[in-house]
Amino acid sequence: MYLLDLKTNSLVEGSITKASAKAMPLKKEGWNFNWRTIIKKKDTETFSLILKSNPEVVQGVINLRIQEGMLVMDLVEIAPHNIGRTDKRYDYVAGCLIAFACRESFKLESTYKGFLTFESKTKLIDWYREKYHAKIAMGQKMYIEPNGGQLLIDVYLNRKNKSNEKA
Repeated sequence: MYLLDLKTNSLVEGSITKASAKAMPLKKEGWNFNWRTIIKKKDTETFSLILKSNPEVVQGVINLRIQEGMLVMDLVEIAPHNIGRTDKRYDYVAGCLIAFACRESFKLESTYKGFLTFESKTKLIDWYREKYHAKIAMGQKMYIEPNGGQLLIDVYLNRKNKSNEKA
C-alpha cells in the first residue's frame, strides 16, 4: 500500500501491522485518543499504519472488534500531522486503514462476511458516504457493504506505484 507524500507529490510505501502498546502514540503528542489504554481493551485488535522508510512514526491507528459475527471499527485516527486540507503531510491514511478493516471483514466466517460496521460522528457521515461508500444503518450507525469494501481495497491497498514500475 502507498500513501501520498504531499510535500513531494510522490507515493511512499506503508504497511499496517498489529500494534504494540509501547509504540502507540500519546494524547500529549496531539492525538485525540489514549491509544495505550485502547490497545489493552479485551476482545479488540489494534493496528497501526507506518511508513516502511520510517517505521518509528505512526501515521494512523485503527481499533477493531467482532460483535455477533460482525466486524466493528470502534476507532480510527490519523496522526495529527496528517490532518487538514492545507498542511497535512500524507494523504490516503484513513483510506488505507478503512480498506484494511474491509479486507479483515472478508476473513469472517459469518453471514456478515465482507461487511464493516461503525458509528460515525454526525459531521463525518457525509464524508464516509461520499469517500468510502458507507451507508447509513440507523442514526449514526453506518456500514460498508462487500462491494464498497472491495473497491476500497482495490484503491487503497492494491494501488501500484507507477513511478517504480518497469516499462
